[in-house]
Amino acid sequence: MASSVLPSVFFDHSRHTLSVYQVQARLDVLAFKGQENLSKPYTYTIEFTSTERDLAADTLLGQDASFSLRAALQKQSSFLAPSPEEIKPLRTLYGVITGFKRDSGSNDQACYAVTLRPRLALLERGQQYRIYQHQSVPEIVESILRSRHGFLGQHFLFSLKRDYPRREQVMQYGESDLAFIDRLLADVGIWYRFTSDDRLGIDVVEFCDDQRLYQFDIELPFRPQSGLGSSGQDGVWQLQSSHAVVEKHVHIRAYQHRDAGAYLSGEIDQTRGATTTYGEAYHYAEPYSALGDRLDQDERLLSESGYFYARLRHERYLNGQTQLSGISSSAILAPGQVLNVSGAAPEAFTPGAVITGLTTTAARDSSFIATFEAMPYSESVCFRPKLQPKPQIAGTVPARVTSPKAHDPYAEIDIEGRYRVNFLFDRDTWKPGQESVWLRLARPYAGDTHGLHLPLIAGTEVAIAFEQGDPDRPYIAHALHDSQHVDHVTLRNYKRNVLRTPANNKLRMDDTRGQEHIKLSTEHSGKSQLNLGHLVDAERNKRGEGFELRTDGWGAIRGGRGVFISADEQVKAGNEQLDMEAAIQQLQGALSLARSLAQAARKAEVKPGDLDSQLDLLEALTGLAQPGALLHAPAGIGVLSPKAICLSSGTESVGIMAAHNADIGAGRDITATAEGGVSVLAQSADLQLKAAHGKVELQALASDVHVQAKADIKIESVDGCIQISAPQELVLNCGGAYIRLKDGDIELGAPGNIYLKATDVQKFGSTRLDTPTPELPAGYAAGYMLKDAAQAPLPFTHYRITTDQGDVFNGVTDKDGLTMSVHTLVPGGLKVELPQSERWISFSAPAGMNYAGIQCTATMDDGTVLKGEFDHENKAKFYSFTGDACVNFEVEDLGRKESVPSGAQALFKQLAE
Repeated sequence: MASSVLPSVFFDHSRHTLSVYQVQARLDVLAFKGQENLSKPYTYTIEFTSTERDLAADTLLGQDASFSLRAALQKQSSFLAPSPEEIKPLRTLYGVITGFKRDSGSNDQACYAVTLRPRLALLERGQQYRIYQHQSVPEIVESILRSRHGFLGQHFLFSLKRDYPRREQVMQYGESDLAFIDRLLADVGIWYRFTSDDRLGIDVVEFCDDQRLYQFDIELPFRPQSGLGSSGQDGVWQLQSSHAVVEKHVHIRAYQHRDAGAYLSGEIDQTRGATTTYGEAYHYAEPYSALGDRLDQDERLLSESGYFYARLRHERYLNGQTQLSGISSSAILAPGQVLNVSGAAPEAFTPGAVITGLTTTAARDSSFIATFEAMPYSESVCFRPKLQPKPQIAGTVPARVTSPKAHDPYAEIDIEGRYRVNFLFDRDTWKPGQESVWLRLARPYAGDTHGLHLPLIAGTEVAIAFEQGDPDRPYIAHALHDSQHVDHVTLRNYKRNVLRTPANNKLRMDDTRGQEHIKLSTEHSGKSQLNLGHLVDAERNKRGEGFELRTDGWGAIRGGRGVFISADEQVKAGNEQLDMEAAIQQLQGALSLARSLAQAARKAEVKPGDLDSQLDLLEALTGLAQPGALLHAPAGIGVLSPKAICLSSGTESVGIMAAHNADIGAGRDITATAEGGVSVLAQSADLQLKAAHGKVELQALASDVHVQAKADIKIESVDGCIQISAPQELVLNCGGAYIRLKDGDIELGAPGNIYLKATDVQKFGSTRLDTPTPELPAGYAAGYMLKDAAQAPLPFTHYRITTDQGDVFNGVTDKDGLTMSVHTLVPGGLKVELPQSERWISFSAPAGMNYAGIQCTATMDDGTVLKGEFDHENKAKFYSFTGDACVNFEVEDLGRKESVPSGAQALFKQLAE
């Protein structure tokens, strides 16, 4: 009998195949379990056997691998049937071996297990601290995949329906790259899935943001298990659905300091009146700066706006409203697919089931089973990945203030007073001054264009805090000293409280008991200081006490409503600021003395002093009722200068009163000149007028000289002659007797006798003695009344008078519009100039800046330098009589000068007022 060969049975439980790059040994799959989810890297644990009884771990770990799911082989109906053709896999997963285990072994083979995951899963290894600037979420994800992990364009795909804005700054803080990517994508509702490129043999991660990007046209029949045989066709069974009440609507609100008044509150309800929802979910401080349009849908809605986030948050709640699950024998199922179940499936499956999770298992002795989790398909609600935990930074992070300039002596801030910093954890290379976005500086006091801001210089260490611990909302909490920027208050001077700027502008308060003092100083103008209390030098040696206001430059004391300078003691500020009782009493006493002497002058028929102006002065200075200056010291006041001293009153009188002597001395000449008269009265003692070495001249240039005395008048020459002459007539009269000299004749007359007593009297012919008549000094003088176009006087108006000789007289008219008298030696014309509107030049400080009281100078085109200061309206006004235009304007601010050309509009604008 011929022998017969039994045919092979073409049924193989090891039909699923595992291939590992560069591993030549045969790997027979024993069993596997896979876990796949949307927005998560899949994990397949595959058990296999091999005749290689000790596979080295380094030949598998980290190697590219593929796992193919194949359909079951069909039994042959005839022993003589040919061998079946190779069956193509239903689905192949590509990835990397991330785990390897040897379970057991025998003389014939060994059992192993490996973990297959996509290449993206490797990103969960490690952690990073990085800064990303001016990139959108997809751009950040792409930069991480390409720059740090070597992904190429074929390894990932962005299938997005909307554009995403670039964010100013995003921080990765102590997170793995995968955790960081998952967090960013979930925040904006982007989900991802894995597909395979069989041509290149790689896994591809695809990023999506809309339900239109699901995979459709997946359909399986509903085949409930009956315990009987199967038809061999794939289907689904054990379909389940669970339902829950979820949030009905979402309310959002945010605050954006750069647009503090913006309305950023809104509400979204996407349930369309469903009764299976309840409650409000209030989300505060979502990362948006624009609210968007509530009625916009899909990509028309502004990305990362308020309503964009509200819809995402509500969709995420609605994802949990209905959960579907089931079991299938189909190996083609994958997350991101919409499964349509035919047959008598439960109603919850009617819209289609969006597969969000999948668990697959198979073994040599068990069939392939796929257990899936899903949610109903909806055109208005898309799958949204769960929000991932965001790092919460409870404390602060060190950083340094930066600047684009090396060794910049000034702070680098923007128009809002913000800074850029270099986070010390950041290893990336940035352009200087571009290491971060602009950050606000927290201050102990702030308000509308007021507050406390001490600018930070580049290199200063700062502590960065975060609003609600959010890494993407940093601000500068405070500045710190370090070994390179040492503290200016240490154990060496621990009793001092010091505020010092980089330019050594300083406020120092010393608390040493018994030596308390305050020093306010700047290095400008040599050294300008206000010292209070115990005064010390640089070596802390005492140099005085009380107060000292000093500078090596110009000094000015100005009070717009008045100034009171007093040396009267006021213990511990026990009285009012303007307590001037002693000064006013002395003023009243001086006025009483002046009133008494005026009476004496009237009795002596001498013109009295001007009491009215002194009364006005008393009223103005009492309590500083009007802008005046009052100086008083109980022990005396000295006004000294090696140069000239001027005491002037523009429109009123100057009164000098002394209860004792008023002594005037001069090393050379004393000149007293008055436009009107000069009155001198000695009330109770002698009036002495002497010239020790020169002559005494007494002239009345245009009128008489009257010398009168109640007692004797004595004219005496000690060693010379006395000459009396008159061109018209000379008369000596006493007791009715007289001598008249006139027209060349001498006439003697007396009511009594004429006695001529002489040794000899001689008579000769006529003769004469002519004495030349001296020429009296002469000059020319005139005053003027200034009037406007309507012929009305111009009181208190600035004027400028220029004579033909070039003499210039500047002044202000009095209350009647009269100028001062102008005196010249020869007759001639003169020019009177009044202020013209076009001659006024005004500079205005920029809005928001307070320059009141700041000194400034304007240089005109003729070289004239005009000095002034800014008023309370932030304006500096100059009047130019000669120059036509300002060619340079300088403002002295905080110890340094900023020169601004007159044509520049950056800091000031020149206004013609």
